[in-house]
Amino acid sequence: MKKIDKKIYNYLKVRGWNYLWPVDLAKSIMIEGAELLELFQWQNLSLEAIKKDKEKVAAIKKELADVLIYAIEMSTLLGLDTEKIINEKLKIIEKKYPAKLMKKEAKKDSGSGEDSNYWKIKKNYRKKGL
Repeated sequence: MKKIDKKIYNYLKVRGWNYLWPVDLAKSIMIEGAELLELFQWQNLSLEAIKKDKEKVAAIKKELADVLIYAIEMSTLLGLDTEKIINEKLKIIEKKYPAKLMKKEAKKDSGSGEDSNYWKIKKNYRKKGL
């Protein structure tokens, strides 16, 4: 991950973009995220169906790369250790949504977040401000 952080920082620096404002990067992340979401508009395809659609996968790769690059740009310009913040968040998520509990209610092809325990936990954490 450090290699990617450095590559992205150098990409920004040689263009004089290493002083971008975080608000502009946050806007760009959301704009590119909306473009990624647009690829799924009016569809509710399964994981297997999407994997079979080579054109869809190519478009997803392009938009997902844009989202990831902007996110890493923000992390890098703020002087954050991208790998560290991802690992820290994964630890929180693992504790917040225990695999045993989540898997018990998970249904194949149901999409994400449909499980009742997921929403109960999320609502409880929001009340606590976490």
